Amino acid sequence: MAVSSTKTVYEIFQSMEYGPAATSSTATAQAWLEHRSRSLGLFIDGKFVCSADGRSCSLADSKGSIVCSTACAEEADISQCASSAVNGFKSWSSLSCNQRAKVLLRLVSVLGQHGQCLSELCELCEASCATAALIRLLQFYSSWAQLRDALLTDWTPLGNLFIVLFRINECFFLLGNSVVVVPGQSTAPPVLLLAQLFTGAGLPAGALNVLTGSDITLGVKVAQNHKNVSLLFEDGVMLCKATAGMGVPVAVSPCVGSTCPFIIFESADINSAVDEVMEAAFRKKKEVFWVLCVQESVVDSVVAHLRLRMAKMKCVTLPSEADRERVDAAVQEAQQLGATLVQSCADPTSGAQYPSTVLCGVAPSSPCVLNPCPGPLLPLMTFRSNTEAVTLGNHSPHGQAASIWTEDLTLALETAQRLSVGSVWVNSHSICDPCLPVSGHKDSGTCTDGGQEFLRPSSSSPPLPRSSPVSMDYTQFGTETSPPIIPAESDPARYSHLQFVAGKACKSVSGCSVAVQPPGGSGGLLAYCPDGGRKDVRNAVEAAVKVQPGWMKKSPSARAQSLYSLAKGLEAKRRDIAAAINTQTGLSMDEAEKEVELSITRLSVWAAYCDKVLGGPMPNSGSALSIPEALGVMGVVLPDYNPLLSMVTVLGATIATGNAVIMVPSQKYPLPVLAFIKVLQSSDLPAGLVNVITGSRDQLTVALANHSVIKAIWYWGSAEGCQYLQYTCTSPLKTLRLCEDQEGKDGELDWTRCRPSFLEEMWRSAVQWKSVWIPTA
Repeated sequence: MAVSSTKTVYEIFQSMEYGPAATSSTATAQAWLEHRSRSLGLFIDGKFVCSADGRSCSLADSKGSIVCSTACAEEADISQCASSAVNGFKSWSSLSCNQRAKVLLRLVSVLGQHGQCLSELCELCEASCATAALIRLLQFYSSWAQLRDALLTDWTPLGNLFIVLFRINECFFLLGNSVVVVPGQSTAPPVLLLAQLFTGAGLPAGALNVLTGSDITLGVKVAQNHKNVSLLFEDGVMLCKATAGMGVPVAVSPCVGSTCPFIIFESADINSAVDEVMEAAFRKKKEVFWVLCVQESVVDSVVAHLRLRMAKMKCVTLPSEADRERVDAAVQEAQQLGATLVQSCADPTSGAQYPSTVLCGVAPSSPCVLNPCPGPLLPLMTFRSNTEAVTLGNHSPHGQAASIWTEDLTLALETAQRLSVGSVWVNSHSICDPCLPVSGHKDSGTCTDGGQEFLRPSSSSPPLPRSSPVSMDYTQFGTETSPPIIPAESDPARYSHLQFVAGKACKSVSGCSVAVQPPGGSGGLLAYCPDGGRKDVRNAVEAAVKVQPGWMKKSPSARAQSLYSLAKGLEAKRRDIAAAINTQTGLSMDEAEKEVELSITRLSVWAAYCDKVLGGPMPNSGSALSIPEALGVMGVVLPDYNPLLSMVTVLGATIATGNAVIMVPSQKYPLPVLAFIKVLQSSDLPAGLVNVITGSRDQLTVALANHSVIKAIWYWGSAEGCQYLQYTCTSPLKTLRLCEDQEGKDGELDWTRCRPSFLEEMWRSAVQWKSVWIPTA
């Protein structure tokens, strides 16, 4: 009788040995690649096509084996794709919301059937993908598609979107838009598979097109050839500069490669925290770089647990020998700066492999913290108090996410509130759900993922007109100004108008003024206004930075009461301000009083918004908070049209959401805003929360754009000014809201008839979202 080699359950539990590793079968993915002869073309108009010139590039895995080749799109392919996207948009948007919801639900079924093939293909290409997350995205947006007729009647699709994609877990074709996707090299095969599956499941041809090739180059070419495209880009700083002046809005999504803090307090479960940091920091396909921050009192315990967990780990295979050299250089530099190493095994002397390494005792200014290189490296820093932990967490220029480990919920929530990041995970990491909006803070993005980000209100400012970039010297923009005027002592208009900085009416730092002409410029002189400049902006920003955190911490009801008080103060000064509008713009007194009345109503509406619009819905598993936070200090260059009403509309949106604001009134019609300063002086708003600086629009735009503390700029002005801001506001990254103010009118926007959807969209533009995840067992 043959002896069975199968172990009994008792023997297995006695030895506690691991079973044989499950080998991943990639037969399904390999079959799909073989069916396409391992040569993947472009996906245009619902089918695979070859590129115009037949060029292609090869995709290799970490071992150097060729997985497949992908086509490289050229000008002719882009033109064909643009035409297909326009036709696809017509077909997709013509469907009813119920029909689109059914298509998206069919995609859920198709993805469930072919999820294994997609996962295997991602494994072959070494691309990060979670099929379950894709299914959840489709379910979420199918619900939005169903509700659009009932709840979003004032919202319309953006049109044709262009997305450069480095992650698979994105949803590209929702709520009536058509999409052109340019995937990264490693994500191209999975995205092409998804496009084929989704078109076969009922998505109209042309609604989803995929171009492969150089992402940045294709982005610019699509912008040049496509007359109705909105760009969403994973790492869009270069694209912002390349498309400046084309009239193409660029939204930078939370980017891959951000540096994120992993904070362990002394009250944490050390075993669980170390297990999770090992899984997050040393995973093969990580999308962010983690920095471990440990409280000094438990750092020895954490390091001991790390040594224990890392004892039997093997070396990690790097993409190339060049990456190995970069990792070696980073480790040597860290050691020279005083860091000590904890490694999983001996460092091989050659080959594209490196052991998992913890760099203990690095400083926040260390290059391995500020500019981490790809590889299995985990910098470890220490802190003593909660304040120091927050300082370390906010040290990075990125603000994508953070993980906090503590069993003290009060400490966790306090730390989460003070961290400037889009997602905070308490005793967990890398959790996401589309029902909670995700915003990148600081340099991690300018748009919000989740919710209604691919719709715009019907009554919003029209998109920038498509045009060719103006040939301009960015270093000279805003330097050509009219000669400043120093009024004579005997001039009665000398002290008639002052600007408003840090809660006080004051002259400009230079002491110079600009003359304000009557309507139509028909000779004469109405008044002198201060000629503000860079130093005035600097003083205003200093005052705003001091007051904004306290204003943001005020309860929504307290902010509402301040806005109601401001509306009441405006009503008390209505005759004086109506007279200023009449004198400055030439409107009749009846029309001027109507604008004042609308302005009072608009301030009251924003006061009502303060405590009514809260965070998003909760996910099904665990608990989570979706918190809208103020952007910080905002700069606003106001339009010429409806000078008072447009000003209070923008003012209400910015301060109702907890921001401080620096406003530049219309250079043509500044007097109504300057008359409003008396209302600000008599209000209970903190000094420095609202600042008004007059002068050259271009000169002050340059000062706002180049100030690193200002987080967002809303601009109504010239095409050159829009192009300058798109090119300049990339380092540090600023949120932009741009509109050409043509002939005194803000495009097609009527400030006197702003719909609720427009006010909501303006409110959403003034906040950034933070999701705090508190999982349950």
